[in-house]
Amino acid sequence: MAAAATAEVPEVLQECGCKGIRTCLICEGRRHCDPPWQLSPQDYGPKVNFRKQKLKMGDFRGLPSFSREVVQRMGLYPGLEGFQPVEQCNLDYSPERGSAIDPHLDDAWLWGERLVSLNLLSPTVVSMCREAPGSLLLSSAPAAGPEAYADCLIAPSRSVLCQEVEVAIPVPCRSLLVLAGAARHQWTHAIHRRHIEARRVCATFRELSAEFCPGGRQQEVGHELLQIALSFQGRPV
Repeated sequence: MAAAATAEVPEVLQECGCKGIRTCLICEGRRHCDPPWQLSPQDYGPKVNFRKQKLKMGDFRGLPSFSREVVQRMGLYPGLEGFQPVEQCNLDYSPERGSAIDPHLDDAWLWGERLVSLNLLSPTVVSMCREAPGSLLLSSAPAAGPEAYADCLIAPSRSVLCQEVEVAIPVPCRSLLVLAGAARHQWTHAIHRRHIEARRVCATFRELSAEFCPGGRQQEVGHELLQIALSFQGRPV
């Protein structure tokens, strides 16, 4: 009976929940789907207009309660000391839906130095590109460890245009990926459609920029955001 009921639902174009750099075959108008495939992102954070550099609290009540322990454990890892996220975005990637995310740099007006993503359910690949004029100096090394260098000839370095370089970063299931420094500000990151081979859930956490931290021009706003975020009483907005 359940199968018969499902079969009666007509195939119609659904609103997929994608926005901005998020994309799938549904929002591109190339795929129809039944309602059970419709999985929207969940955002826990203030409402932000990045172009006008304005924000308002809106219905923001904090990060979700289930993230409290995750955030606490993050701070135990080297490089994440003092990490206090004020925004969490949960994304659900599906190969049937053709999910992907375009190459982009995250905003640097509101979001701070470290972008942290928790990868769940399946492995994937994050692709990094440097969209800048000029070239990069690439060097080759033996596949074996450093101890093999003495017995191997290393290929000479060569210069390659930045636009021709893409670095593929394997991201295993249940791994934590941190983008900081040049990877945060100079290299775009993306997930190609071909690298979503099974359902993937990702939780991305963002901290405040210096402008919203103590001593910054909007430190009061930042203090309020942190108090709300770390109350862990949030609902998706």
